[in-house]
Amino acid sequence: MQAFHKKLLVLGMGGTIAGRSQAQGDNVGYRAGELPVESLLPRGVNDVECLANVQIETRQIAQMDSKDMDHATWFVLARAVLAACADEAVAGIVITHGTDTLEETAFFLSQLFTPSKPVVLTCAMRPATALSPDGPQNMVDALCVAANPSADGVWVVAAGAVHRPTQVAKVHPYRTDAFSSGETGPVGVVEEGRLRWLHSAGENSFARTPSAAAPRQFEGSSNLGTAANALLARLESNGLPRVEWVVSHAGVTPAAVTTCLMAGGEGGAVRGLVLVCTGNGTFHQCLTKPLRDAEARGVWLRRSTRCTQGSIVVGATSVDWPVAMPLDPVKARISLSMDIARHDLAGLTPQATAPVPG
Repeated sequence: MQAFHKKLLVLGMGGTIAGRSQAQGDNVGYRAGELPVESLLPRGVNDVECLANVQIETRQIAQMDSKDMDHATWFVLARAVLAACADEAVAGIVITHGTDTLEETAFFLSQLFTPSKPVVLTCAMRPATALSPDGPQNMVDALCVAANPSADGVWVVAAGAVHRPTQVAKVHPYRTDAFSSGETGPVGVVEEGRLRWLHSAGENSFARTPSAAAPRQFEGSSNLGTAANALLARLESNGLPRVEWVVSHAGVTPAAVTTCLMAGGEGGAVRGLVLVCTGNGTFHQCLTKPLRDAEARGVWLRRSTRCTQGSIVVGATSVDWPVAMPLDPVKARISLSMDIARHDLAGLTPQATAPVPG
């Protein structure tokens, strides 16, 4: 019997990596989330050097097309991740996920807490039944990162690259190398089962906005009742505070703000707005008054930019609303929603969201 030295847990969420098509040559006409997560482990995975003595367990959390991702499913996944991080027998976690909202799920988890072990999200652009699927290699690469003790934190691994959740974005609808970290580039690469850092792994923590810095937790199971669990429990009860986008563009009118704030229904009242700015944080003058009126009513405001490279450079005399640096609009919305949730929780139990040094 083989003696295993460490255990990795693979959590299945569905997606293209678990997709099935009627014809092997069809890489677009498939159904996502068809195959169980245990079937996604490549044959001979333990023949890879870094995985030779690794026990791999699987658990199905969801089976969905990630375009349909919702907050309730995030909370179920987060609960499973927190439990695995608290389990001293688990050395690392891999999450198989669809590509469409993978960057959002990764960023949400990174904002919830900073794990003291690897939490690695991976995916595929071709279904598992394709003539040449990319999922098996992505799975092996993700497992190798999860098995590496230097990789504590949340990461995205795809096409041989390791990305920070704050920087990564899906930038192509079809190619197998669909993800990019923009001008910063990936933080590392996986080469024949070996993880090579291109930047310091510790830099994973720099890119959270200061107001949303998640404490490092789960050095052992005794830390289970910590800030992340308190915050997640509140999210499970109350949901994520509703945050919407207002996009500044040629011909925009004040109704872009007022109509958004009037919208009710599922999700409750709008608590925050992310202003998707032109250029270096600028926006149409007609939006100024309705945005200031919204702020006076208690709506939280943040700025991001439509530019796909770089981040807003704030001048010393800037008087406009805070910038969600270095986040794109997709992540800025999640960041603001989490900040509001922390603020709400702090009003009940201030100690629960106090950052832990480290």
